[in-house]
Amino acid sequence: MTLAGSAAIKPSLRTRLARHVVLPLVLTWALGTAVVMGVANHFAGEAFDRAMLDDAYALAANVKDSQAGLSLGLTPREMGNLLYDQTESVYFAVFNAQGALVAGHGALKAPVLPQGAVYQFDDIFFQGRPLRTVTLRRGQPDFTVVLAQTTISRRQLLHRLLVYSAVPQVLLLLSLAWWLRRVIQRDLDPLAQLQQAVDQRDASDLAPVPQAITSGATTRDVERLGLALNSMLLRLEQSIAAQREFAGNVAHELRTPLAGIRAQAGYALGQADAAVWREQLQGIAQGERRASHLVDQLLALARADEGSAGLRLSDVVLSELACGVLLRFMAKADAAGVDLGGDGLDEPIVVRGDPGLIEGMLGNLLDNALRYGVAEHPRVTVGLRRGADAVVLSVNDNGPGIEQGAGELGRRWVQGAAGQKLGQGAGLGLAIVSRYAELLGASFTLEPAAEGRGLCAAVSFPAAADQASAG
Repeated sequence: MTLAGSAAIKPSLRTRLARHVVLPLVLTWALGTAVVMGVANHFAGEAFDRAMLDDAYALAANVKDSQAGLSLGLTPREMGNLLYDQTESVYFAVFNAQGALVAGHGALKAPVLPQGAVYQFDDIFFQGRPLRTVTLRRGQPDFTVVLAQTTISRRQLLHRLLVYSAVPQVLLLLSLAWWLRRVIQRDLDPLAQLQQAVDQRDASDLAPVPQAITSGATTRDVERLGLALNSMLLRLEQSIAAQREFAGNVAHELRTPLAGIRAQAGYALGQADAAVWREQLQGIAQGERRASHLVDQLLALARADEGSAGLRLSDVVLSELACGVLLRFMAKADAAGVDLGGDGLDEPIVVRGDPGLIEGMLGNLLDNALRYGVAEHPRVTVGLRRGADAVVLSVNDNGPGIEQGAGELGRRWVQGAAGQKLGQGAGLGLAIVSRYAELLGASFTLEPAAEGRGLCAAVSFPAAADQASAG
C-alpha cells in the first residue's frame, strides 16, 4: 500500500479530534433530551390526568339518588358544557353498585378497583382508538364513574416540547461543531507547518526547524514536539559529523602507513637479494601493525562517542582487572626491556564502571608508557590506591615526562615531543583515555612522577559508598 493510499484511508488528526469531541456531545445531548422528554411527558400526563379526575368528580357530584334509583341530573347541554374539550373526544359512563349502566356509553367497562382505592387511571382501546380513562368510585350512594378521552392533546404537547427544545439545541450543536473544527484547525496549523517544513527538506539538510513554527504553536504539546524534533536533528547532525570525522581521519591517517607499505613492497619486488626482501618485509609488517593500531584507536573513539546512551555501569573489582591487563603486557615489556610491575594490586578494590572501558584506558596508558617512557633503565609501574573519596588507578614511568599539560595531550591528534621524535602513533591514546574517563564519571590527569622524573597518568574513580565509609 502506498503512502498516498494510506493517507486517503486514514482520517486527518483534526477530523478525529472533532469526531471525538462532537460525537460525545451529540450522544450526551440525545440522552439528555430523552430524559427531559420522559420527565416532561410524565408531568404533562399528570396534569391531564388531574384535569380528567376533576371532571370525573364534577360528573359524580351531579349523580342523584331517588326512590326510582340513581340518575344523572344534567341536561345534554349541561353535560356538553361540563365535558367540553376543543381537541379531544370525551366519553363517560355511570354504573350503580350492581354494575348496571345509569348514564353514558354502555360500552365503557368499569374496571375492578383495588381494595381501598378511590380512583384509578388506565389506558384502553375504545372503538379502535387509544383512550386514557379514570375510574372514580363513590359511596352513599354507591356508584362508579368512568371518564375517558382521546390522547391527541398529550401527543401534540409532547411534539411541541420536542420541537421547541430540540431544534434550538441542534442549532447550538451545529454551531459548536463548526467552532470546534475551526479552533482545532487553528491549533493544529503549527503541526501542519512542521510537517510541511520536514517534507520539503533535502535528506542532507539537518538544520533545526525554524523557531517561528515552534514558538507560534498555541499548545505546549506541539511546541514540545518541535523542540524534540530539533533536538533529534541536532543529535543526528552530531552523529553524522562524527562519522564523517571518523571516515576522514581514517582516510587521512592511513594514507601514510599504506603509502609506506606500498613503497616498501615496490622496492622489494625490484630487488633480487633475499636480505633486502626480509628487511622490507619487516618494514611492511611494522607498517601494518601501526595501521592496525591506528584503526583500533579510531574505532575505540567512535564507540566512545556513541556509547554514552547504552552504557551500563556495574561493580568492577579494579585490582583484579588491573592485574589481568598487566599480565597481558608482560611479554611486550620484556621484549622492550622495560621493568613492568604493580603496586597496591593485592587489596580488592571495587568501583562502579564498565570493564571494557577500564581495560581500554589502562591498555592505552601502558602502551604509551612502554612506547614513550624511554630511559636508561626503563621502569613502568601500575599503581592502585584508595583515598578518602576516590580510587586512583595510575601508570608511572621514569621516562622524559612531558612539557605540555593534560589539556593539550588529551586532545585528539596532539602528540608530545617524544611522540613526534619517535614518529609513532597519531595522538589518539590519551584522547581515548580522557573520553573513557568522562563516560565513567572519572577524572584523568597527567602529572610529573613522584621521583621528579617521568610521568604519572592517573584516573580517579569516585569511591563506592560502602568503601568510602569503611575508609
